[in-house]
Amino acid sequence: LCSNPSPLCSNPSPLCSNPCLSVPTHVSLFQPMSLYSNPCLSVPTHVSLFSYVHGASSVSLLGQTVGQSLQAAADCWPHREALVFLQDGVRKTFSQFQEDVDQAAAGLLALGLKRGDRLGVWGPNTYHWILFQFATAKAGIILVSINPAYQLKELEYTLRKVQCKAVMCPTQFKTQRFCDMLRQICPEMETAESGVFTSSRLPDLCMVIVTDSRQTGTVHVEDVMQAGSRKHHQELQDLQTKLSFDDPINIQFTSGTTGSPKGATLSHHNIVNNAYFVGLRLGFDWRPIRACVPVPLYHCIGSVIGGMCMALHGITLVFPSAGYDSRANLEAIQNERCNFLYGTPTMYIDMLGQPDLHKYDLSSVESGFTGGSLCPPEVMRKLKTDMNVKDMIIGYGTTENSPAAFVGFPRDNEELKTETVGCILNHAEAKVVDVSSGEVVPLGDPGELLIRAYSVMLEYWDDSDKTNEAISKDRWYRTGDIASLDRFGYCRIVGRIKDMIIRGGENIYPAEIEQFLHTHPKVQEAQVIGVRDERMGEQVCACIRLTEGQDCSREEIRDFCKGQISHFKIPHYVVFVDIFPLTGSGKVGWLYDNIKQIRLSRLMILIPAQTTVVITCVFLLS
Repeated sequence: LCSNPSPLCSNPSPLCSNPCLSVPTHVSLFQPMSLYSNPCLSVPTHVSLFSYVHGASSVSLLGQTVGQSLQAAADCWPHREALVFLQDGVRKTFSQFQEDVDQAAAGLLALGLKRGDRLGVWGPNTYHWILFQFATAKAGIILVSINPAYQLKELEYTLRKVQCKAVMCPTQFKTQRFCDMLRQICPEMETAESGVFTSSRLPDLCMVIVTDSRQTGTVHVEDVMQAGSRKHHQELQDLQTKLSFDDPINIQFTSGTTGSPKGATLSHHNIVNNAYFVGLRLGFDWRPIRACVPVPLYHCIGSVIGGMCMALHGITLVFPSAGYDSRANLEAIQNERCNFLYGTPTMYIDMLGQPDLHKYDLSSVESGFTGGSLCPPEVMRKLKTDMNVKDMIIGYGTTENSPAAFVGFPRDNEELKTETVGCILNHAEAKVVDVSSGEVVPLGDPGELLIRAYSVMLEYWDDSDKTNEAISKDRWYRTGDIASLDRFGYCRIVGRIKDMIIRGGENIYPAEIEQFLHTHPKVQEAQVIGVRDERMGEQVCACIRLTEGQDCSREEIRDFCKGQISHFKIPHYVVFVDIFPLTGSGKVGWLYDNIKQIRLSRLMILIPAQTTVVITCVFLLS
């Protein structure tokens, strides 16, 4: 399996069935690997002075579609539990799920949808979401993942951009009235016969499928499930030989903080292989997994690292609730005996912050995965001590990378888990370049991180200009992140290029200060931003959410920083907040980004540097 095995791998760990799995053979400046606790790394065969790494592997890429992947899982583990949706009261084995997928896919064909059409799924985590994720793929229909928080303008833009032919959604969820919003855009729904209509504003949209109560002018999901005849099932079967794993199968919209959201278009090949190799890295191939999945399915972590890993590795996914709920997560872990956790750092912080955390039996937990943003070292340590997460594995990626590019190993040491975002994945390349010149920087130096791999998206849907900005002619994807690589292929994320603070000519990366602030015993969560300053250009402002019951002052925070970080990185302003608004994927939300760039900067110019500011949630949302 390995043409050049490491002496360190002469007695491979039983945790690693392939001693050279996910190991870069082109890394830089090899030195003895005593720093690393993972015995499965092999000696690199190529040494470079520059920041380039290649994730070589003896394990081949998979040449199969999403539908073929699920069919193989159903054949291999027919009676194993695949999905548990606690709020819906749904439990499905792989065999049962496969039958539902075939029925739903045939129903979509019966309704007139065909290969290449786009179907938008708009809603929270329910069984129907993941069911139609796989049903659309089986029918060759492109799934459009729509953020359930979208409002009218965002929704209309999305549906028009990708020319959706149908939308599936619940009538409402919490304050979101999905059908009412669709009627505002398409009033023709009110008079639609048999649920089919022609919209003047969205001429491609002709159908809305509802998943809960029956509504005028819509098609109910149960009608879809019953629509497929023997003819349509045969059509579905014949289609399987015609689908290509290079076909686009999922459009995921990226953040619109720098303009309108862009539709990252992913193929079967992108997401099947990314899930396969992430699952191998996480150890899904050598142990039974019952994973608690609070992350949203509309996000790549939920649908790919969750849903696709289920199909490729036979793991069981437990969804605690339709929307994020910390207590529901803890109850699911306890009652379903979950041994693996998914979550963003903010989700884990919320679970750790539950005052009755100690009352839950979390003894089944073994490992977890986190991504979406950097996880502060102190949070990683608390997860181990307070939630029994023995091995927290961190990953890094983007929607455009399907999503993962770097993932840690379960047995990485604490330094790697808290200071890096893992090691380059199999069959992927990464390099770090100077932001201005585009030249590869020396090993260990920061610069923009670029990725080239099977996982890089096909394109931004119907946007060649943005695609060409993001992907070079030689297929390098520009992440927009500042990072550095070490000699073993591990990556350290310094921050976003657009988030960098320039104070008096000094480049400051917020993530570094945020990680330090998380070591303060009173700090629950911290976000660092730049605010305009006439003299220095920008000043550092720390927005801090304190641990419940704690009190703190600006002077205490600044004194804590003195002598520990450079003087120019010490926050000039300190803002205490009650809560950070979150996106549906668990990240600090776009609303907060807008406040930090506009309202907060205006506010701070008027506040003396000695002032401690307390901002409540009401102020943040005003």
